[in-house]
Amino acid sequence: MPGKSAKGPREPLLGAPLDALDPYLPDNGNLGYRISRYDLDLEYKVSPNRLSGVATLTATSFVALRKFTLDLASSLSVSRVTVNDKRARYSHRSRKLSITPDAPVPPGGAMTIVIRYAGTPRPIRGAWGEVGWEELSEGALCANQPNGAASWFPCDDHPSAKAPYRISITTDSPYYALANGVLESKRSRAAQTTWVYQQVEPMPTYLASIQIGPYVKKTLASKPIPVDAVLPGRLVSNLDVDFGRQVEMIDTFVEMFGPYPFPRYTVVITDDDLDIPIEAQSFSTFGANHCDGSQRAERLVAHELAHQWFGNSVTLSRWRDIWLHEGFACYAEWLWSQRSGGKSATEWARHYYDKLAANPVRATLADPGPRRMFDDWVYKRGALTLHALRLTIGDGNFFALIKRWTDKYRYGSATTEDFIALAANYSTMSLTHLWDEWLFTAALPDFPGPS
Repeated sequence: MPGKSAKGPREPLLGAPLDALDPYLPDNGNLGYRISRYDLDLEYKVSPNRLSGVATLTATSFVALRKFTLDLASSLSVSRVTVNDKRARYSHRSRKLSITPDAPVPPGGAMTIVIRYAGTPRPIRGAWGEVGWEELSEGALCANQPNGAASWFPCDDHPSAKAPYRISITTDSPYYALANGVLESKRSRAAQTTWVYQQVEPMPTYLASIQIGPYVKKTLASKPIPVDAVLPGRLVSNLDVDFGRQVEMIDTFVEMFGPYPFPRYTVVITDDDLDIPIEAQSFSTFGANHCDGSQRAERLVAHELAHQWFGNSVTLSRWRDIWLHEGFACYAEWLWSQRSGGKSATEWARHYYDKLAANPVRATLADPGPRRMFDDWVYKRGALTLHALRLTIGDGNFFALIKRWTDKYRYGSATTEDFIALAANYSTMSLTHLWDEWLFTAALPDFPGPS
């Protein structure tokens, strides 16, 4: 990747181990401290695409800090920074906000960092296209994965750096504004409305999101898990066709994966078409093309819902382990297909195995490389790996393992090695050969089970 490496001045500056940064995104993430809470007070004017904000970050230092850094896009200008109520010196370049507190912060020291900023937010360009804040025909959305969060707020942009959030967004009335978590208050004044959301369960920066548009809200279920849809009024007539089985999906996934991890779930449907849906903690975003009355997007509906367990609650510790998100969500598609009367998981496994066999990839699932980590083969080979594991240890052990996985690492971070270690408790035989073939060898193994 272009840009600075994790080596150089960061180690003596912050005094933390180099492996705290992710080699897949060496320019993202920061050393020497941990943020324990984000409070974002934002104002967004839709027509000029103008964002202003005050970010209050609560953090604790790991080491003595003379300086520290945050991730923040260069399209946003900082006007003031304080640390523990004292003005702090800062510089802002190459998407890094470098802050020098009024006095060094000792190891274990508490920091309240307040940053006032404004600008015209735009996506961050990278190996995966443009990610982050994106204008719509009428409104905006956030698609942060993997490094777009800094396009709209200062942060420690690393997937293992999870924290609770309070997000207040003031925007033009009558636009609807949605953010992660539960709506705490809504207040209209003059031509603007302020929406305040609390995301209590810890969340990585790439899953933080705001969606703004000319939407109406429809309730799909009120209990046991509240399920809502936020969408343009013109698409409401298609909602039952394309998203009508979401509540049944949730019930199915709760049975298979364990309790739903958040207080509610919302599906957002934009007035614009989107190439692919977008996951966020506690909601998913689809384009108008996914709500066309054809029901063709149902596998994507299942996929994004499954991410609430695999990715949003249990989050990878490093980007090389992306199969722990996408392989699991893809396998959930196959499980839902079988449960809802479509093709079985085995039929889908055979279908995609043949496609993978026809297009070999010279990379391993456990380390696909940063440019390949969102390639479709990672999703499908990840799902095939889970299917092979299920056939090896049996349905009872497999689903017991998955429920234990989502329980043990609920709201936390995990690695491939963590999953391997946990799976060993659900097998009477060594699984080393299975992992070697499916995770650590580039060549495609034989099809699992009967050919």
